[in-house]
Amino acid sequence: MSGPTDAIAEGDYQAYDETIDRTITFRPVELERDLLRLHDWLTSEHVRPYWQLPDSLSEFRAKMIEKCNDSHLTPYIGSLNHVPMSYWECYWAENDVLAEYCETKPADQGIHLLIGPPEYLGAGYATSLVRAVLSMQFTHPATERVLTEPDVRNDRVIHVFERCGFEPVREIELPEKDALVMACSRNRFQSLQGVMDRA
Repeated sequence: MSGPTDAIAEGDYQAYDETIDRTITFRPVELERDLLRLHDWLTSEHVRPYWQLPDSLSEFRAKMIEKCNDSHLTPYIGSLNHVPMSYWECYWAENDVLAEYCETKPADQGIHLLIGPPEYLGAGYATSLVRAVLSMQFTHPATERVLTEPDVRNDRVIHVFERCGFEPVREIELPEKDALVMACSRNRFQSLQGVMDRA
């Protein structure tokens, strides 16, 4: 397996979510196009405590080049109605540091995320965005489970993951944070999708 984008035509994904009346799009990061935007987002006050990436643009660029060239991870820009507003990392969990802390299967995927512009925080978009990225990840026919490991302090994100079908697995100590490993199975996600679609 070379990466989650194997399951997605041309690496892009788009879906309309009627609950927020927005089109959600994910496209792979293009470094020259997205560098300044990502640097602004990832060094902002509401993101810095959880991501801890370098502040200087040159160091940040080097880190993003590393991420874009990482065969087990695909960075994405998430947009609402084609306006970029979020950053996502989809990865193969078996090839990630997470596999050192919990059992993983070859097709398990993982997810990291952040909302960039502050005006999108608390606006009711997060659940729809996570549901959309899970739909994208489950287009890979072999993927039966998606994992995530939010900071244990990040109650808001943990609540969003729970609403989308993630269940707690266990707390772990990563080098950069104390994290809560959470898992969402394909079956649980699809069953919750049906409930939400009928609501």
